[in-house]
Amino acid sequence: MAKGKRNLFPLVCTECKRINYYSQKNATNTTDKVELKKFCPFERKVTVHKETKLPPHKK
Repeated sequence: MAKGKRNLFPLVCTECKRINYYSQKNATNTTDKVELKKFCPFERKVTVHKETKLPPHKK
């Protein structure tokens, strides 16, 4: 895997509030939160997905 300033973050649907996708971005070039239109399989339509923090790891 490549090393660098790329961060992995989940995309959460604004309607059903579930994590549906994961994406990466360059933290130095893109400091704003990402909003993308993606297909939500639970809502069965295209909705806005917003960047959030990764949930805590469960052991």
